Amino acid sequence: MSEAFIRIAGASLTYGEEGGTLALQGIDLTLHRGEFLAVVGPSGCGKSTLLKLISGLRPPSAGSVTVAGQKVTGPLKIVGMAFQNPTLLPWRTALGNVLLPLEVVEPHRRNFRADRRNYENKARQLLAKVGLTGFEDHYPWQLSGGMQQRVSLCRALIHEPELLMLDEPFGALDTFTREELWEALQALWLERKFTTLLVTHDLQEAAMLADRIIVISQRPGTISAACEVNFPRPRSLDLRFAPDFNALLHDVRAKIDVARQVPLSLGAA
Repeated sequence: MSEAFIRIAGASLTYGEEGGTLALQGIDLTLHRGEFLAVVGPSGCGKSTLLKLISGLRPPSAGSVTVAGQKVTGPLKIVGMAFQNPTLLPWRTALGNVLLPLEVVEPHRRNFRADRRNYENKARQLLAKVGLTGFEDHYPWQLSGGMQQRVSLCRALIHEPELLMLDEPFGALDTFTREELWEALQALWLERKFTTLLVTHDLQEAAMLADRIIVISQRPGTISAACEVNFPRPRSLDLRFAPDFNALLHDVRAKIDVARQVPLSLGAA
């Protein structure tokens, strides 16, 4: 296993002042460089809050978060993010939306005008890898939901982030489109091996994509269980019908059922 890339030690996070909502409590987690981690658990347990904690969008109320050997004290520049809603800029084409991080993130920002042609070629290549050749000049309203999410994924990866954070990115898509995007994401991850955190409610998605699945308990969220996912890669969609795959799903489901039964903290809203 490669070196530890993310370390969370005794981290808690409370929203609001004293007496506010305790969202996460006593989180201890180590994530290795290049690892793909899926985060599951009951609704409202703090899965998305964990991403905010790691990315520096929310400081911990207690404990510490370290990424790449540096204590996290603010938003990280090495992160790419994609959410359930693609949030594409409607006045930009698919290509223009993918290029956006290069226009705002250093060191690409200062080089953007001089290297625009190279950046555009890079964006076109990335769009091609997710099956969007020929759609570079289409606007979001001209694209299906699955196509928009492919653009969003490319936008999250265009600046070659060391850390990719995905918050229910495929949750609003139909089954067939979601499965196509699992395959596209797996292919990109196998090529680049960026450290990835995926928040999902879809246990098949977690087991298809991740190296490890952690279960967050009912609020205040703690890591109540972890499951290794040892299926060899690349993983085909047929894996979903294998007995070992379904046994893993049943195991994770049982752990979520236990996590759901943990009572809310008396200090939580």
